[in-house]
Amino acid sequence: MVQTMTDSPSMDKCECGAAVGPLGGCVDYYHAILAEEQADPQMYKWHTVVVCAYLLQHPSKAHEKYLDVQFRLLQFYLDKGIDALLRLAAHQVARNKHRARSGYDMAPLAEYAPLPQSGSPGPFRAAFCGLPFKDGSFVSDGHPAYGCRIEIITEATVESWKTLQS
Repeated sequence: MVQTMTDSPSMDKCECGAAVGPLGGCVDYYHAILAEEQADPQMYKWHTVVVCAYLLQHPSKAHEKYLDVQFRLLQFYLDKGIDALLRLAAHQVARNKHRARSGYDMAPLAEYAPLPQSGSPGPFRAAFCGLPFKDGSFVSDGHPAYGCRIEIITEATVESWKTLQS
């Protein structure tokens, strides 16, 4: 299970509000995930979700101009699932490959809420510091379990940002 803010020990806090975990801060978890997924194609399919959720939970590490697209991508993922997100990514790559000018096709994301412009919402109820890391892996109990944990972090990220829309 992903560590939530209510069961976090009182320790140093990450930018997102999470307690530092056994591997360190969320940045340490993020880098470890990126390294592990390079050798694991099944784990890599959540790459876009991991990057978007991490940057939205740690906006000081992000380029502000991309946060809106990242927020919409997470909503798209939660609405349509990982396979639809992978198809969308393939569409974007193919679109840019065959055009003289590259750019992002926002049409598939138009129905999703834009990123609120009123600051960062943290803390989040689930964060990367809460991911279990066993036997040197984030997927020691299988890829579906890992995907479920990433989805919990994604839900917490979108949920917190949406509280700023009111």
